[in-house]
Amino acid sequence: MEPSETVFTCPFDFADGLEFDPSLRQLMTQAPIARIRMSYGQGEAWLVTRFEDVRVVTTDRRFSRAAVAGRDFPRMTPAPIVQDESINLLDPPESSRLRRLVSQAFTAPKVEAMRPATQRIVDELIDGMAEQGPPADLVKHVSSLLPLTTICEVLDIPEADRPELRGRAMAMMNVGATTREAAVRAKAELRAYFADLTARRRADPGDDLISSLATARDGDEVLGTDELTVMAMVLLMTGHDTSTYQLSNITYTLLTHPEQREKLRATPELLPKALEELLRYIPFRKGVGIPRIATEDVELGGVTIRKNDTVHVSYLAANRDPARFERPDELDLERPTAPHMTFGWGAHHCIGAPLALMELELAIGTLLRRFPGLALAVPASEVRWNDESIWRYPYELPVTW
Repeated sequence: MEPSETVFTCPFDFADGLEFDPSLRQLMTQAPIARIRMSYGQGEAWLVTRFEDVRVVTTDRRFSRAAVAGRDFPRMTPAPIVQDESINLLDPPESSRLRRLVSQAFTAPKVEAMRPATQRIVDELIDGMAEQGPPADLVKHVSSLLPLTTICEVLDIPEADRPELRGRAMAMMNVGATTREAAVRAKAELRAYFADLTARRRADPGDDLISSLATARDGDEVLGTDELTVMAMVLLMTGHDTSTYQLSNITYTLLTHPEQREKLRATPELLPKALEELLRYIPFRKGVGIPRIATEDVELGGVTIRKNDTVHVSYLAANRDPARFERPDELDLERPTAPHMTFGWGAHHCIGAPLALMELELAIGTLLRRFPGLALAVPASEVRWNDESIWRYPYELPVTW
């Protein structure tokens, strides 16, 4: 395949409900490995959209995340969200060491041990919504509170600090140029907060996740001071963001696909499988995340990617690749389970995925059980969607039952 000379302009600002981004769909068919320009950052990048090509870029050592550090790389936000010491900017074997340490906090028994506390939080939040009576805003009563409450309990963050931390986490994710200073300030404040908190936990560990990370050992290896600070910060951000938005997105998707919802209601044991399909199907964010840099010339899908080129991958596009998923644009809760890329792939697959899945399973399962008649309280066309952030989610989700 001859690479196209065209350079596509990709602001990735499409925000129409949970519809799939038409410009991304165009690239998938027209130029599966495309040259793109983005709203911020210097120069051009490659964008890889096919499942198999994305798998190569995310697992082949010739594509480096570490080489991104210090570069003004093409991106969606005015300031880079990622920090240079973050696990997200490490390559194996350095990232493997960190992942081995951090994954000790997310083993199946550890996540199972968090289940009763998470179920208690779910029940309390849904009780509050039921008491208020329909119509009620699911975002206000459940989605915005559950993941933050769960991750803060797991990290043992004092209740008084939580609202401020949430505000800072959200300020970092906005894509508008006018919010750049606020985003940079929020990042510095979050970092200072976690530097102090992690130092105290290291000196006097408890039963919480930060203490587990501070005391985790792999032979003689432990997390360094900065590594621990940034890791705790990453856990707060990712533990709160993705689950919050996906809880609203999944509920909205089920309520706007009544046949699939009824299937789930009739067969509750289908839920774990159904969640994987919902996560595959929903375009939960815009565009792309952190790129990689080619450390040498690489042939990929008939295109030569040159040494030092920036390479972005689209997990959203990979999740809709017809070569990987039959009828990829259909939601089918009984689809045979095949790994999707919503939690990333390879050395940067989300370590906290088991916790996110457990939260979603308890929240969605409890909602459907408690409210058999759950429905949108407004026409789907009246739901207001966020258009300022890299994440896609409804500002409010009015429901009735």
